[in-house]
Amino acid sequence: MMMDTRGVRFAVFISVLLSWLVGACFCVAQATSSWPYAVAQAAKTSPQARIVVLDVSSGHLLAANHLAVAARTLATPGSAMKPLVLYGLVAAGRWDPARRVECSRKLMIDGHTLNCSHPAIPPPDAREALTWSCNTYFAAVAATLDRGELRTVLAPTGLLGQTGLGGNLKDGEATADFRDPQTVAENQLALLGVKGVRVTPLEFAIAYRWLALQLAAHADSAAGRVVSEGLEDSASFGLAGAADMGGVPVAGKTGTASAESGGPTHGWFICMAPAKAPRTIVAIYLPAGRGDDAAHVAAALLAHSPLSQAKP
Repeated sequence: MMMDTRGVRFAVFISVLLSWLVGACFCVAQATSSWPYAVAQAAKTSPQARIVVLDVSSGHLLAANHLAVAARTLATPGSAMKPLVLYGLVAAGRWDPARRVECSRKLMIDGHTLNCSHPAIPPPDAREALTWSCNTYFAAVAATLDRGELRTVLAPTGLLGQTGLGGNLKDGEATADFRDPQTVAENQLALLGVKGVRVTPLEFAIAYRWLALQLAAHADSAAGRVVSEGLEDSASFGLAGAADMGGVPVAGKTGTASAESGGPTHGWFICMAPAKAPRTIVAIYLPAGRGDDAAHVAAALLAHSPLSQAKP
């Protein structure tokens, strides 16, 4: 009888142990396929990166790195603002996406050297210009803007206002610094993200969520097609192609700029993931570096993300 009791106790012990092991493995699997885990892994590659991850459907913050700092960081956006403006202008019928603009890859505006970094290409249309981030093309777009029109285009995106994502942070959120352009050159420098506008990583995340929702709602429109295809191409083989190394197809845009006073460059990469049916927005800001550096950080994040873990 004693042996039977001991046998039962042993069987119970084994059963409990196995249950604990299964539960522990499940918890580990959950932990290593979560957005906070992915952000932590990406931060190892670039500890100073400001990273913001949003849920497209709800707008809720899923994970972040240096959130308090990101909420107070104001920086010139560089080329990362181009898709927001392009979508707004094409949707309003203010720009023909089929129009092609000759690009010599040499560009000077009001003393600012803004040469294109893309390879030699035939005159691009809007999709190709977005893929290769052609400054000459977007300078031509900006030259058609009326006074005050750039603010009107950007206002619905949420790029120019507080997001609420900072929650109860002690120092709160900074708000975009935007100065209405008064001349053609000022419009060009603002649209190219060089002068007259500074935004936070949180504002960029909110703006790209707005863009993702617009692209989903108007997928068959000219604006929806050209921007979604241009951003997918950019993150696949264009100037943001480093993001493709994460193994998750995304639609995104890099940005490289410096402070208006000059100095070292900082880098942006903001994307919608996965590309065809975005569920997540990833916004990355590097205080020192370039846009392609930020895209590499995004690749590290995506490789460890739930989107990667969910693939068959």
